Amino acid sequence: MPELPEVEVVRRGLENHVLDRPITSVEVLHPRPVRRHAGGPDDFAARLTGRTFVGAHRRGKYLWLSLDNGDALLGHLGMSGQMLVQPPGVPDERHLRVRMVLGPDHPGLELRFVDQRMFGGLAVSDGGAVVPPEIAHIARDPLDPEFDDAELVRRVRRSESGIKRLLLNQNVVSGVGDTYDDEGLWLAQVHGERPGSRLRRADVERVLAGCRQVMLQALGQGGTSFDALYVNVNGSSGYFDRSLAAYGREGEPCPRCGTPIRREPFMNRSSYRCPRCQRAPRRLG
Repeated sequence: MPELPEVEVVRRGLENHVLDRPITSVEVLHPRPVRRHAGGPDDFAARLTGRTFVGAHRRGKYLWLSLDNGDALLGHLGMSGQMLVQPPGVPDERHLRVRMVLGPDHPGLELRFVDQRMFGGLAVSDGGAVVPPEIAHIARDPLDPEFDDAELVRRVRRSESGIKRLLLNQNVVSGVGDTYDDEGLWLAQVHGERPGSRLRRADVERVLAGCRQVMLQALGQGGTSFDALYVNVNGSSGYFDRSLAAYGREGEPCPRCGTPIRREPFMNRSSYRCPRCQRAPRRLG
């Protein structure tokens, strides 16, 4: 699933390519990607046609493109969603779901939503140009200029939940998925099951700094890509996966101490750590 750096790469691409261009037509090729738009596919198309994108924003893994009437196009990439900007005449992608033609040229540039697995989606958000009300409850992410480090430390240290679980809680901090929390915890040498209440302030600050560091590194390299499903708006995959220290490296030597990386079950998923650098809390053995 695309994580925060990948989504930010897409947001920057949209900001560079689709703003200030009138939407001359909208075609919904499959209804599922617009299932969260209450008015259905026809209303979705009508609400966008004739409007202009005036801003590109992100909170956590959500994207939204502000419209010139105060509404917004809200999107989530899900597991395999792609927002592609294509010049006229490029053949349709196999899993193309929504096409938006952007003027003023004719034929115009196309903004395409491509989604193989269709867990992602698009919707028009009423009055959502600044922050869509549908995602107002989601916490800011570590790359947000207004992110409050001290408040995160306080929330974590008041909780009995494990630090990894807290990092994945979108009401506590957004945008930190499995890849980047495992990498941040590895950098901080903290086990993901350590309860927040048993972490020192410096421990939490170190974990946050680790997550932020690895996310910025991934952003600089175009994001992390494990298959052909993540691409930016120009169709290029990120390559930060080559720089990962723990995530997905089961059995490989820890870059810091040489101990084989261990994979463990976590919330129906997997967690990766170094058993020597990130020792388990006593209650876990």
